[in-house]
Amino acid sequence: MRKLWRRIRFLLNIRKSVPFLWEFFTTKEVASQKKVLSVGFLLLYIVIPFDIIPDFLAFFGILDDVTIFTFVLQQIVKMAPPSLQDKYDLDGKAKT
Repeated sequence: MRKLWRRIRFLLNIRKSVPFLWEFFTTKEVASQKKVLSVGFLLLYIVIPFDIIPDFLAFFGILDDVTIFTFVLQQIVKMAPPSLQDKYDLDGKAKT
């Protein structure tokens, strides 16, 4: 559970997550299949935005969108190779 919260905090920290995502999609360490799958999930959500809670319910409507987007980004972090996770300290181990 601690690892999940650590990754979510990382994803919400734009200064760290954008370089991670850039490196994820530009490095040759990540298989092309994983890159295509990641982009596919994001595009699928954009094209078919399934809402559990309608957006007209202000805060709660947006909350499910953020939750799904965060879930997709969490899956991208899980697909990242260990070297990339270590570089951005996503493996859940504190660096000394």
